[in-house]
Formats: sequence, structure tokens, C-alpha cells
Amino acid sequence: MEFFCFHRDRPGSLPLRMELLEQHWSYMDGYEKAMIARGPTFAADGETPSGSVHVVDLPDPAVARAFAFDEPGYQAGVYRDVLLRRWRNLLGRSMWDFPGGSSGGNRYLVLGLGAGTPLDLVVPPGPDELIAYGPLLSDDAADWLGTAALVRAPHAGMARTVLSPDGYAAVEVHEWEFGGRR
Repeated sequence: MEFFCFHRDRPGSLPLRMELLEQHWSYMDGYEKAMIARGPTFAADGETPSGSVHVVDLPDPAVARAFAFDEPGYQAGVYRDVLLRRWRNLLGRSMWDFPGGSSGGNRYLVLGLGAGTPLDLVVPPGPDELIAYGPLLSDDAADWLGTAALVRAPHAGMARTVLSPDGYAAVEVHEWEFGGRR
């Protein structure tokens, strides 16, 4: 089962985040084989971390919750909240298989939160710029709760166009980069 996890940083937690960086990476090393995508999001300045995205293939929702809430930064109070949803990998690949590679160009997390009728259940045109793409689902995968995409685009406005223009309760666009040890 695939899961999308987005830890959002608590304001003012950057020093604690940096203090725990090695513990975070060591924790994620234990899930290396389960990773589909990972990486930090950034504030409007493009420099300050604002969150952490992990897309993982895990046995069940209980294991996914343990993954999300046992993470050292979460345990220490780095994050203000966690979005954890079942996810369906419509591209069928990991970020490491993205033809565009791990660097070059602007990369974004585009997160559409559902508002009723399911949207964007198929890969949109132009999949060459998609790094990861799929619907956010309930634990039993019966209900559509939104869509999450990692995309390379010239700017945030262009990244936003990967999702339908209407029909979401909210759409967020965050600067994002490939994660892992440097």
C-alpha cells in the first residue's frame, strides 16, 4: 500500500529541525526500500525548510501511522501537523526513475485537497515533467480525498496547472526538492 505523508514545520522550529537532521535521515534510512519519493518543501524565500514529504510503500495504515508519528522531528515537536493519506502511484515509478534527474529546474509539491467529486484520477498530459502523481485516498482506499503531485515546472503558477482549475477545497503549491542524504 502506498502512502503520502507531509509533515509541516511548526513556525520557529528550524533550529530544532537542523539539530535533528541526522536523526531524521537515519530514521528514513530504515525505510529506504519503501521510498517512492522524499524531500523538503520550502517557504516563499526558497531557502527556509517548511515541511517534509515522504511517499512510501508500506504494509498497512497502522505501519504508515507509526512511520509518520515515530519520526524524530515529529516526536521532538518540529512539525505543526501531519497529512497522512493512502496514495496511488499513477506513474508506477519512484522519483529516482524520473527522466529529468534529481537536479535542474524548479520542483514543486502540488497538493489538492478534495471537495466531493473525485478529480484528476488519470495522469495529465505532459507526464515528462511529473516526478510523482496520484490520488489521496481514505485508509481503505474507498474515498477520494484529493490529489498530490511532485512536478518540475518553470514557476509555481505553471506547477498549479497540473491539477484541474476548479473542484478542490484548497490547492497548495510548495517549492520542493529531491531529498535524502547530501
